Amino acid sequence: MATGFFAVFDDIAMLLDDAAAMSKVATKKTAGILGDDLAVNAQKASGFAASRELPVLWAISKGSLVNKAIILPVAFLLSALAPWMIVPILMAGGIYLAFEGAEKIYEYFRPHANTQQRAERAAFNEAEFLDYERKKIKSAITTDFILSVEIIIIALGTVMEQPLPVQIIAVTVVAFLATVGVYGIVALIIRMDDVGVMLIERSGTRHSIMKRIGEILVQALPKVIKALTFIGTLAMLLVAGGIFTHNVHVIHDALQGLPSMIAELLVGAVVGMAALTVEKTWVALKAVLR
Repeated sequence: MATGFFAVFDDIAMLLDDAAAMSKVATKKTAGILGDDLAVNAQKASGFAASRELPVLWAISKGSLVNKAIILPVAFLLSALAPWMIVPILMAGGIYLAFEGAEKIYEYFRPHANTQQRAERAAFNEAEFLDYERKKIKSAITTDFILSVEIIIIALGTVMEQPLPVQIIAVTVVAFLATVGVYGIVALIIRMDDVGVMLIERSGTRHSIMKRIGEILVQALPKVIKALTFIGTLAMLLVAGGIFTHNVHVIHDALQGLPSMIAELLVGAVVGMAALTVEKTWVALKAVLR
């Protein structure tokens, strides 16, 4: 009896060892997309009033956890029962990511529209501002869902040859890290200026090192956010382009002479601009038909 009892513990230990090893492998495989996830979500979580940054980030983080709770069992079921559905789902998500990236580029080259939008937001009453905030959170959670699908599918593909319990543990660990790790870093980034202000206030002398570090942090935040906005936009286009180049053989063969990053960026931009054109055309048609 005792021998059987310890044999169960031995089996559990071996399972956990295998799961830990495969978790490391899966995390390495998804490191690139996790970096993209960080850049995109830092961009999505910025641009709010200082008092609302952490509540908004918390709302997005909870949405991200719900996303993982939905995606994980569906991914395991699809992998087992209908693996042919995974690629079409990825490509639909790729279109959305490409559209988001193209829309950011469009807004960058339409400064008048951006100025008008900022002026409209400045005139919001409390109810309108909360509605705007909810829409931004919903958009961020939607983007997180698509990036989460990509992360989970890549991680699952890494451990497909392993027993199902190992697959479940390893992919769940990667999914958990994708939320806790990414949003933890995002929280540190968007509160960087508050840390700087605290250091400045606590500095004892006028020219102390603490005060200088605080000033650097305060001055660096807008530049970091701007850089992450740029990187996040590129990341969405690269992830979207990568989905198409890796899963559509015609596109892959046509662009195989180009460096992979350039090919993915090009495909992502083309898909995004096409999706944006369809969306703008649809909005214009609805306005005419009213």
